[in-house]
Amino acid sequence: MDLALLRTFVTVHRAGSFTRAAALLGLSQPAVTSQIRTLERQLGRPLFLRQARGVTPTTIGDELAHKAAPHLDALVQIAESGLDDESSLRTLHLAGPPEFTAERALPALTELTGDDGQGFALRASFGTAEETLEGLAAGHHDLTISTARPRGALLTATPLCDEEHVLVAAPRWAERIGSDVLRLKGPPALENLPVVEVHESLPFVSRYWASVFDSRPAASGTVIVPDLRAVLACAIAGAGLAVLPRYLCASALDDRTIVGLHDPAVPPLRTYFLVVRTGTLAMPHIARAHEWLQRAAAAWC
Repeated sequence: MDLALLRTFVTVHRAGSFTRAAALLGLSQPAVTSQIRTLERQLGRPLFLRQARGVTPTTIGDELAHKAAPHLDALVQIAESGLDDESSLRTLHLAGPPEFTAERALPALTELTGDDGQGFALRASFGTAEETLEGLAAGHHDLTISTARPRGALLTATPLCDEEHVLVAAPRWAERIGSDVLRLKGPPALENLPVVEVHESLPFVSRYWASVFDSRPAASGTVIVPDLRAVLACAIAGAGLAVLPRYLCASALDDRTIVGLHDPAVPPLRTYFLVVRTGTLAMPHIARAHEWLQRAAAAWC
């Protein structure tokens, strides 16, 4: 079986579209379509179901991708690392949410970027769970930290740690509503407070309200900034209430530049996963980073 056909097949499977696969491979869409049809004729079975938007793999297509993808990834890794230059470091391509990756993962992994013979070069990129998982499936990343567990057999997810979410604000807002008022009135005591969030849909506040108060927030965003570290800075400056991961605001809580507005019996949690393409943990640098992050996470929980 032609390896070029298999490479095109795996790229289409990961991209979910002949058009996206053609862009990734640097080929025309008709060339990709022709290669997939050739492979389907050789196998005597359809590999994809054509849809209005993209393609969906058949059962045979999923099975072939599951078997072939890890080996193709290994061959690509060998080709990229080179056979003659044993002194060169392999490169780990990591992706994840900006705050957690910057504050947790990167400081831990920089210990592995030395020249002890087992180290690696490190390249990081940030994005949403959807963006980073799609990039991982397409082969742009080696390891992804995600708040979403992927479906399907091509990606393998391992729980990493849970993050606790905390409802916080500057002390003046806490003094304004008072803990007794919040305890008696619940969410209505918070409805007139401005909100700092990462998106107009208020994802963190909405998740907190649903989990703790079994309701939806009535307030709208006053300050919207697409980074939780900026949300923290705005909350400290008094812009309004915010829901933040405890690890990110622990120091500010300790020095009381912000304070907790509520202390639920069961705080909302969000789980992070380490995600790789199935089979790539056979590569030493990916396996070492994967194991190292799991060890580091034991101290984060």
